[in-house]
Amino acid sequence: MPDTPFEGDARFRATVISAREDLVQRLFSAFPNDWPGAGLLLLRVALGVTTLVNSILPLLGEHSSSAAWMLTLVGVGASLILIGLWTPVGGALLVLAQLWITVGDTGINVSRILATTIAVSLIMLGPGAWSVDARLYGRKRIAIPGR
Repeated sequence: MPDTPFEGDARFRATVISAREDLVQRLFSAFPNDWPGAGLLLLRVALGVTTLVNSILPLLGEHSSSAAWMLTLVGVGASLILIGLWTPVGGALLVLAQLWITVGDTGINVSRILATTIAVSLIMLGPGAWSVDARLYGRKRIAIPGR
């Protein structure tokens, strides 16, 4: 006996599956290719490389005013952004850590504010077609061969 009156209904199951797919598609707003995809790739590489280098150098050398664990979070977020894996999660990690470091420092660091702005825009736009997210969650094309 089904728990709900709709549990045995095929339309109900299709609706639940469709809702799950919509959630994943909503999480990643777009996977553009061509010029827009190249632009998103350039943004990801520029943000990921510069932020990763800026988070690793203080850990290797002298200690900065920021805590080492916060710089590690910045490095993890930058790595996720760079390869395009879990872009919204990596971007959110990067934004929160950068804002925390910026608030804790005495002076305003323009490069951190710029990195935060780019990370927010990547969260909104998505990773682009040339990313791990696009390979895992992008739209799939099913080719049905003719008879």
